[in-house]
Amino acid sequence: MKNHPKTCSPAEFERVATKVSMVSIVGNLILSVFKALAGVIAHSGAMISDAVHSASDVFSSIIVIIGVRISAKASDDEHPYGHERFECVAAIVLSVVLFLTGLMIGIGAVRNIAGGDYQNLTVPGVLSLAAAFISIIVKEAMYWYTRSYAERYDSSALMADAWHHRSDALSSVGALIGIAAARMGFPVMDAVASLVICFFIAKAAYDIFKDAIDKMVDHSCEKETEAALLDCASSQQGVLGVDVLHTRVFGNKIYVDIEISADSSLSLAEGHQIAEQVHTAIEQQFPKVKHIMVHVNPSEVSVAAALPEQSEKTATKNS
Repeated sequence: MKNHPKTCSPAEFERVATKVSMVSIVGNLILSVFKALAGVIAHSGAMISDAVHSASDVFSSIIVIIGVRISAKASDDEHPYGHERFECVAAIVLSVVLFLTGLMIGIGAVRNIAGGDYQNLTVPGVLSLAAAFISIIVKEAMYWYTRSYAERYDSSALMADAWHHRSDALSSVGALIGIAAARMGFPVMDAVASLVICFFIAKAAYDIFKDAIDKMVDHSCEKETEAALLDCASSQQGVLGVDVLHTRVFGNKIYVDIEISADSSLSLAEGHQIAEQVHTAIEQQFPKVKHIMVHVNPSEVSVAAALPEQSEKTATKNS
């Protein structure tokens, strides 16, 4: 089973996400201005495209701040289950922005390639090479920095922003190769590099979009997590079996509906106590679980009769 992410209050997570996003905004503003100047001075279309990509990261970080701030709001009458899904909304918006950025870069590259007058294409200067190399180092560092917080707090919006940084680093790799090839006598490779950058960005946008959609449509959690939930519930005293287990991911939280079997001769209070045990055990062992509904089904098998078989008892899941 995967390590549990760090649990914290919505206010603390909002503070952390804002800090990470502000680092991204400042870094991207400096980097995009630097790359744009380098692209203009060194006559590199690939580097100018890369600068546009970095500038889009500023907008994406602002979306992360807004999305996390809304998702951190407490439950209210209109949203009794909280606002966690607004973080997924932010991730979806980021994926669309990322895709449109890649599309614009790709259209510009196709126009240059389709022009056909490769001999008159300007050979990029050495400054653009230096800018691409610096961009790779800076953006890869920003990717790992943002990703570390995304994994620590299980944040889809921060992870989307991290991949935005990684796609920028990959685009800079493409720009570096294209600029180097253009300087070696193949000017069209600068435009080809921009086209390759477009595909990298589109792939990252798709991955971010798919992950966010999965969390928006009550997708079940991982099979290994469900197996661990079954083991936890069935190991509690008085539980004769697990009849039904349903899970759904709500933003970055998990909701659990579980039906357990207990001795039918037990009193209502005793059955309720067993359900409370299951509820508490799952809540303590699985920090991502926000809500648990435990239903007790009567079983004709008594606890005494089940004890000799306790070591062989297996939980079953009905979909």
